[in-house]
Amino acid sequence: MKILTINCGSSSVKYSFIDPASANVTAEGICENIGEEQPLFTYKSDKLTFKKKKVNLPNHTEAVQLILKTLQEEENGCIKDIAEIDAVGHRLVHAGEHYNGTVIITDDVIRVMEECIPLAPLHNPANIIGVKAIRTLMPDTPQCGLFDTAFHQTMPMRAYLYPLPYRYYYEKKIRRYGFHGTSHKFVAQEAAGHLGKSLEELKIITCHIGNGASITAIDGGRSVDTSMGFTPLEGLVMGTRCGDLDPAIPLYLQRHFKMSIAEVDKVLNKESGILGLSEMASDMRVIEDGLAAGNKDAIRAFEVYVYRIKKYIGAYAAAMNGLDVLVFTGGVGENMPPLREEVCRNMEFFGIQFDSANNNRRTSDILELHQPDSHVKILKVTTNEELMIARETEKLLKQNRFI
Repeated sequence: MKILTINCGSSSVKYSFIDPASANVTAEGICENIGEEQPLFTYKSDKLTFKKKKVNLPNHTEAVQLILKTLQEEENGCIKDIAEIDAVGHRLVHAGEHYNGTVIITDDVIRVMEECIPLAPLHNPANIIGVKAIRTLMPDTPQCGLFDTAFHQTMPMRAYLYPLPYRYYYEKKIRRYGFHGTSHKFVAQEAAGHLGKSLEELKIITCHIGNGASITAIDGGRSVDTSMGFTPLEGLVMGTRCGDLDPAIPLYLQRHFKMSIAEVDKVLNKESGILGLSEMASDMRVIEDGLAAGNKDAIRAFEVYVYRIKKYIGAYAAAMNGLDVLVFTGGVGENMPPLREEVCRNMEFFGIQFDSANNNRRTSDILELHQPDSHVKILKVTTNEELMIARETEKLLKQNRFI
């Protein structure tokens, strides 16, 4: 089966043409800066690679048209006709409390996405545009969607409720939703398979550490708590996001610095995190270079960053009454050995015995970071949301006899 995965952002469309059974990616790329001055198109396959090619892309529908056209090109494409695309799987962001798994996209699903626009004002409108573009261009092709929030719908009420007046929950659904669910689910499955265990018998903490970052407690294959909340701003220190914060601080900024709501929002989402703490950059590669050079600003930001991760690991192990597997993933979690080592330092009381030598190996395969006698298994797992979406799409369509 061949599946086209689509990830529509506000000004981008990331795509992958993949066989979920073999995990073979025939083509992949991204359309960027859609509707802006200099749209760019990247296409990669065995036959050809375009790197940042300038194109004319006034809207998402034309971006999807370009993707489909390129896939069918006689010289550089990988299919002769769009009928060879068996299904389209979408990365979707927010469905509130409606779905806890992959869905076949119907008018009702689109309605739910529209209802949830206030919860994800940047992402849901773009996701809807992507779905409608595929409907227009490929009306007979089934579409499925996997929501970032779906995996976390198994959280118990004690984990997702905020201590606000309860009416704000039942009237406006203000609660913890969590994000990165597709990634957390994928790496948990990969970790269990690598260890020869079933998810149902494991207590796993997955650390998706990238420019956006979150940690999830997975008990018996179910998300029972996660660090991102009502929005992706809560939780860990991130590239430019502050993470957990005294809720009085935004009020203080407004009163004493005469900031508007928009200005406070910009500070918390765009000017904080690693960027704000270091006053250097939001890119952890810059921070890593600064650590090696002994830069005090980089050290300050890194120490706060690591400390917050360690606190969540401790809290989630307590919530699950144990820990069997600790997983690092995401751009930073996969590629920054000093981060993994510092997070696991002085955690012997937890049953963590870290393998520093193995930690410095560079590989795209699953990397074991624990010593043989470590009670907790520590793994670096490369996330692959596109493969997860393709697998879940194929599984759902077979269950419903679409294919």
